Amino acid sequence: MKKLIRIATRESVLAMWQADYVKTALLAKFPDLTIELIGMTTEGDRRLDSALDKVGGKASFVKELEIAIQEDRADIAVHSMKDVPAELPDGFIMPAILERANPYDAFVSNKYASIGELPAGAVVGTSSLRRSCQLQAMRPDLIMKLLRGNVNTRVRKLDDGEYDAIILAVAGLQRLNMTDRIRVVIPPDFSLPAAGQGAMGIECLASSKGIINLVKSLDHLPTRQCITAERAMNRHLGGGCHTPVGAYAVLDNKQLFLRGLVGKPDGSLILRAEIKGTLDEAETLGQTLAKNLLQQGADKILKSAD
Repeated sequence: MKKLIRIATRESVLAMWQADYVKTALLAKFPDLTIELIGMTTEGDRRLDSALDKVGGKASFVKELEIAIQEDRADIAVHSMKDVPAELPDGFIMPAILERANPYDAFVSNKYASIGELPAGAVVGTSSLRRSCQLQAMRPDLIMKLLRGNVNTRVRKLDDGEYDAIILAVAGLQRLNMTDRIRVVIPPDFSLPAAGQGAMGIECLASSKGIINLVKSLDHLPTRQCITAERAMNRHLGGGCHTPVGAYAVLDNKQLFLRGLVGKPDGSLILRAEIKGTLDEAETLGQTLAKNLLQQGADKILKSAD
């Protein structure tokens, strides 16, 4: 068994927290291991002045970590699953998806207690087309403004008065002991989460059998089933960061309940669909839901964003 495990991670406070969480979990099961964190700054972290779809999309957060694994500078990488592209590169595998934390979006504001209290023309910050689309569908009178950077940077910009409110992931705020900044947890009926939101995944080479045997001990099967359905929907749609896409699955009375949406960036049109099935149908459910959305016209929305 390999005794030294090197974890590639982004250097943001949240990413380092997540990598350290995985380190602690592995050491609890395998106390003889030595685990090192290899912090890296990715392309997505460097280019904070541009929208995510302009800097390579989600892959901009994971590609350099994967290269570190390929070049034997790291053994595994820890990712937020919502940042992982729907297709893994050839030769890579995700042996573990950890138990999901709260997957919802959070309304954060120093001035206003809820989205409904925001006055017309209020400035709301987010880097997510999915969040912006759904918020504009509710409140087309709001002004959406790009907000990039790590969680601490985004909250600081709010505190500096650049925004009246910002939308962040509940899980990130909770992990950084910033739960007190959440004014409202936005239910999925109003803001359907991104595929994989709230879950962490561990990636490695498919050929690293020893590493896989270690890492898969952290896999949480119910979370994996939900994430598999969500990512299958995204993959079949072919949606990236150019189009608002949401996907959220839950286990409901031993069945998997999956909801999905595709929308125009300005929120003027949002297509929705939902499906239920057995747990072992996760991949098929995601594909079927994607087909439903495409039949409703999602293909036109996706093509117009290319």
